[in-house]
Amino acid sequence: MPEETRTPASHTPTPLTPTPLTPTPRRTDPPRSAAGERVSLTAFLQYQRETLAMKCAGLTVEQLKERAVPPSEMSLLGLVRHLAEVERSWFRNVLNGEALKTNWRGRLPGEPADFDVADADADEAFEVWHAECARSRAVVDALDSLDATGEHDGEAYSLRYVLTHMIEEYARHNGHADLLRERIDGVTGE
Repeated sequence: MPEETRTPASHTPTPLTPTPLTPTPRRTDPPRSAAGERVSLTAFLQYQRETLAMKCAGLTVEQLKERAVPPSEMSLLGLVRHLAEVERSWFRNVLNGEALKTNWRGRLPGEPADFDVADADADEAFEVWHAECARSRAVVDALDSLDATGEHDGEAYSLRYVLTHMIEEYARHNGHADLLRERIDGVTGE
């Protein structure tokens, strides 16, 4: 049976919130039917992306920057910046063979700055995240097979692995986002 190469129109991703101050976006549920592996993986990843957007929707910039519990630097805005970097790293650098540097530089050379949000521009962070998600989808669409590979540090990673890893990455951080959002304004749930 030929492998599916694109998400069907009925599962086209819902646009993510372009800024943190807009209404809560509508989330598209992953397919519950016997969708193929590729459709299922890409739909579940998109669902996780939309969940993060929902957790950030309607908050002020100050609320997005609120840290969890000292000494942690984790914040919703930090999660958005971090996941933009993770998208960029796995899809563009590993699978697409690009050699891109991080979007945000730390105070020291080689230091990541994802969670250093004191002076971060929230609109820029969301724009970068949305752009990286769109580029990631383009990389996925360009690959013919879930078995297609890219390389990192001499190790091969398949598209299947990357999609599965990204679902796990988002799901873990969406758990953090749940707790952060509840701490900020009491909002809970999906």
